Amino acid sequence: MRFIPTVVEGCRIVELEPFTDERGYFARAWCADEMAAEGLEDRIAQVNMSLSKQAGTIRGLHWRPDPHPEAKFVRCIAGQIFDVCVDVRPESPTFLRWVGVELSAENRLALSIPAGCAHAYQALEDNSEVLYTASAPFEPGLEIGARWNDPSFGIRWPITDSVMVADKDQNWPDFASRQ
Repeated sequence: MRFIPTVVEGCRIVELEPFTDERGYFARAWCADEMAAEGLEDRIAQVNMSLSKQAGTIRGLHWRPDPHPEAKFVRCIAGQIFDVCVDVRPESPTFLRWVGVELSAENRLALSIPAGCAHAYQALEDNSEVLYTASAPFEPGLEIGARWNDPSFGIRWPITDSVMVADKDQNWPDFASRQ
């Protein structure tokens, strides 16, 4: 695996290093030892999948603050998404910076999202499917969020004219009101 730094402290794009032959390829998609050596979360407590039927669908922005933060490792296994990590950790040197990366079944990239950062993604194709790990199991009431278009972040989403967002995610308070 190859780790590519981003503008958000602790967030990495992860690139496969496939071994190929006449049959196809083999690659490590995730490795605890390599994650730990890179200083990233190396614990998986849960593996989640989601399907977005319509291009433009946005899921998030979600995060779990201290004392129960959650790191994620995200791959798109069908279709294509625009995956976003926003640094909402007030003590971080990259506080309020964000990174967006296109993940697809074709490019096989992943995004490692540090604990305490907000996460969201937008489907760029119909029937985009995401597989992601979480470092902590789901617990109702621990997750908080911000709207996809919160002015505190200024995220430049690829699709803006046909956005579909869950009511819960559309009604989060402004991030600035939390400060």
